Amino acid sequence: MTSLDPRAPLVLDTRELGRRPGSSRLMSRTEPAPADLGIEVLRVPEGSPIELDLRLEAVMEGVLVSGSADAEVVGECVRCLEPIADHLTIDLQELYLYDEPDDQMLDQLDVRRLEGDLIDLEPALRDAVVLALPFQPLCEDDCPGLCPECGMRLGLDDHAHEAPIDPRWASLQGLAGSIETDSEPD
Repeated sequence: MTSLDPRAPLVLDTRELGRRPGSSRLMSRTEPAPADLGIEVLRVPEGSPIELDLRLEAVMEGVLVSGSADAEVVGECVRCLEPIADHLTIDLQELYLYDEPDDQMLDQLDVRRLEGDLIDLEPALRDAVVLALPFQPLCEDDCPGLCPECGMRLGLDDHAHEAPIDPRWASLQGLAGSIETDSEPD
């Protein structure tokens, strides 16, 4: 008995392969992205299309799934908080072992398994997407970030501040202004 729904978008049926090593099947399909596919600042929007080009190949131990996935990612720059939209192509390769009831040792390892004749591709896809995303996405390679004083984006033409006055010399600023007015000819 399996807990997977064969109609779920990222569940693959391997019955056509049988358990004959060497048999393979190519598949191309577009599926909606699951929720929370990505990291906090960069992610694949839920429900957006993911194009999958996969090869399922029966091997002695199970089914080898290899191929690629294409998706659009959105998020924000970690320095200036500008929106980011990009295209992501990831390579997938995962071995799903046949469910053998006498494999006590494999139960303790972190391996992926077939459930009956079904493969749940979502965990492998999630792992591949998260590993492919940059840890700190930037809108530009040399993004200067935000101004610590006013919060405006640095590098803009209209962003300028007066030179900061050292607080130790602030009282002399008033003295400098009075000297300038005294030295003006009447």
